[in-house]
Amino acid sequence: MKGIVLAGGSGTRLHPLTHAVSKQILPVYNKPMIYYPLSVLMLGGIRDILVISTPRHLDMFRALLGDGSRLGLSMKYAEQPEANGIAEAFVIGAEFIGSDSVALALGDNIFHGPGFSRILHREVSRIDGCVLFGYPVKDPERYGVGTVDEKGRLLSLREKPVGSASNLAITGLYLYDNDVVDIAKNVRPSARGELEITDVNRIYLERGRARLVSLGRGFAWLDTGTHESLLQAGQYVQLLEQRQGVRIACLEEIAFRMGFINAGACYELGEELRHTEYGKYLMDITAESR
Repeated sequence: MKGIVLAGGSGTRLHPLTHAVSKQILPVYNKPMIYYPLSVLMLGGIRDILVISTPRHLDMFRALLGDGSRLGLSMKYAEQPEANGIAEAFVIGAEFIGSDSVALALGDNIFHGPGFSRILHREVSRIDGCVLFGYPVKDPERYGVGTVDEKGRLLSLREKPVGSASNLAITGLYLYDNDVVDIAKNVRPSARGELEITDVNRIYLERGRARLVSLGRGFAWLDTGTHESLLQAGQYVQLLEQRQGVRIACLEEIAFRMGFINAGACYELGEELRHTEYGKYLMDITAESR
């Protein structure tokens, strides 16, 4: 499976912070925002990753992540000149995807929860159609929402419904088989001129090939699109890391734990950051394994 991180948009809700920088470069506590969706793809065992962003921001991501080889990844980059919708990622990334299945992670979404890597591996290994991830929220009218039956089977998808019987918001993580490329190419722009990801998902649903995995109690899903939510996300990460002594979305550690790089390589990455707590952490977790 290939992976795409969609890190485009102008981040107008975060102005003036994002006048000169992509919001996905902004810090969420002690690491750039894009580390969090990247970590999700890596936890699913995905190593071939395409970052899509605006032409003026793309060099920032190249400078930050390079070709990915230091983390045992293969990183590619592509431009989305205009904000034409989430589903355009599959049109832009068609050549990158090739004949493979693909996971799409939105660049401003953060996921954290017990056993998440196991869930991702399970869903990636048996992908047949479309897999969405639902999260219970108290204000479903702000999101795309999925309705399921008593057995958890997905029945419908609605965008920002008022008075919905369901509170399962569709999060910014999507898994698809290779049919998504042709589906996205044939989706018509919505009234706001965008290729809507909900339209893609509805086509899978109509074909009986869409499933929803509910991320329930114990999971956290955070959208960092506003000043308040950005601050809350940073506080959440800070609290857990300081209380538990572990790192969330630490790409170097994930690469080591997943076997993408060895302990020596991870230690060297930590040495480069030895004047920070982040670097010391990497050196500590790999010191005995080198």
